[in-house]
Amino acid sequence: MKKIIVFLAGFLTFCNFIFAKSNQKLDPEVEKLNRVLFQMSQDCKKAIPNGDPQEFLADLHKVLESEKNFSSEDLSPFYLIDKKNTVSENYEPKNLVKLVKNDLYEINKNNLSLRPEAYKALDILAQAAKKDGVTLTVSSTYRSYEYQKNLFNYWVSVDGLEEAERESARPGTSQHQLGFALDFAPVDDAFDKTPGGKWVYQNAAKYGWSLSFPQGYEEVTGYRWECWHFRYLGVEACEFQKKWFGDVQQFMIEFIDAWKKTN
Repeated sequence: MKKIIVFLAGFLTFCNFIFAKSNQKLDPEVEKLNRVLFQMSQDCKKAIPNGDPQEFLADLHKVLESEKNFSSEDLSPFYLIDKKNTVSENYEPKNLVKLVKNDLYEINKNNLSLRPEAYKALDILAQAAKKDGVTLTVSSTYRSYEYQKNLFNYWVSVDGLEEAERESARPGTSQHQLGFALDFAPVDDAFDKTPGGKWVYQNAAKYGWSLSFPQGYEEVTGYRWECWHFRYLGVEACEFQKKWFGDVQQFMIEFIDAWKKTN
């Protein structure tokens, strides 16, 4: 009997996935999938649609295989960093590449840099936008622990601690410290209505860029909607995120982290 994934609305909300009974022993990876899904938050489980576990696992392995496209000497592109999961104050990505004035996109600050993989992906993204008549502007990229510390303290002084926590990361918890995240300009809600904002929402995932803090998910991500903040994960991961996790980056990254830590 073919194993299928079935959503059990109402009476087994602890897990969206249950596998049809079979006389044959479950595949070890399917058993692992069950264990990992059991660990996920209720919101994450609700986001996962019905489907074939083998299809899910095949897509997962494409994502894990895509890690080979990134430097093995540095943190994974799927590294879980948020309000609860951090990097040290001494962490700086290796081989950061400085952004310089070019014909593909604008930069409005000095000393912007990205990990090499994200740097190349930004060129590809910006070139595609340019072909559609859109010029993107990059405003923020890699930030050191110290830079983030000063930035967070600044927003606390301006808005107070409670509001600052909604829109600025404490040092050691920012995706920017990984060297994979960037902010497009303008860095405010107005970006949503600009030609650049409209274009990246429709096309960024095709080139491996994922919106980190979507609207309506502050309780999940810890941050209010940031329409300008994208993280480079690769095309395979963006497809996986959209297909299986309601297109919510946090859910997918948490799942991958749990998968890697589960025997």
